[in-house]
Amino acid sequence: MLKGFVLIGLSATCFGFMTVFATFAYRDGLTVVTLLFLRFAIAATVFLPYVIRHARGTGLPERADLLRLVVLGGVMYTAQSALYFSSVKHISPALAALLLYVYPALVATVSAAMGRDRPSLAIVGSILASFAGVSLVLGRIGSELNAVGVLQVLGAAGVYTAYIMYGDRVSGSVHPVVMTGCVSAAAAVSFLLYGVATGDLRFDFTFRGWLWVLALALVSTVVAILCFFLGMTLIGPTRASIGSMLEPVVGIVASAVLLSSGLTWLQILGASLVLAGATVGVLSRRPASPGTEPAPPQLSRDHETVPQ
Repeated sequence: MLKGFVLIGLSATCFGFMTVFATFAYRDGLTVVTLLFLRFAIAATVFLPYVIRHARGTGLPERADLLRLVVLGGVMYTAQSALYFSSVKHISPALAALLLYVYPALVATVSAAMGRDRPSLAIVGSILASFAGVSLVLGRIGSELNAVGVLQVLGAAGVYTAYIMYGDRVSGSVHPVVMTGCVSAAAAVSFLLYGVATGDLRFDFTFRGWLWVLALALVSTVVAILCFFLGMTLIGPTRASIGSMLEPVVGIVASAVLLSSGLTWLQILGASLVLAGATVGVLSRRPASPGTEPAPPQLSRDHETVPQ
């Protein structure tokens, strides 16, 4: 079990450095579109051999599932990633990493509204704690807190909530690593088309920029996802999700150390409430049926889903 927690901790650490790598990449001339295209293209290339081998053994996913994967990666995950990575151009990576973690409360709220989960007192408490924490973190938006960046990351949390809810339709029938590969490929194609159409896909960045691209694609995507799944097979999805709460903590610490951008004491109190609410929300979720695969794409980590 210790090995499982170590793997989940490594996964969360790799994910936690994601916005820090992005910030350094922007300083070296990369655009958001170029960075995300390269990230997903490299990740898809790494996962492709596994997808092919898995398809040879079990066949391709059903046509309906493939269409859902295209929507998940080419539309929803593309929108979520674009909003999230754009936000760190306006607010600190620490704040962005924290605000994204309002999504467990949003998922719980939407699930209750749709009648999927009956809201328990614990769920209601987790929602209230998360939103109270966000209010403390935000305080009064002014010269030191850019409204555009805040709206972008909260929009990313909202899109990610929709991504998780929609991804539930696929997670039981498609292997999660196959999902990750397909979603990454669809997202790469979307960013390629958008970048070509808008002129934002440019490769005139410095050579050092490639280091941040590779760090984001390999460390904060491939290694992070694989460690999450390996760890989850050892300790289960609930413990894995709780362990993943380390991600925003790593993001805050890494931003403070490497970028000299931290949070005030009041914001740290709010951060604690957000993480406490997210943890209670995870613990209060109904356990998965025995033998079912934990959920979908990669890059997120909480509701058995992983892209970020």
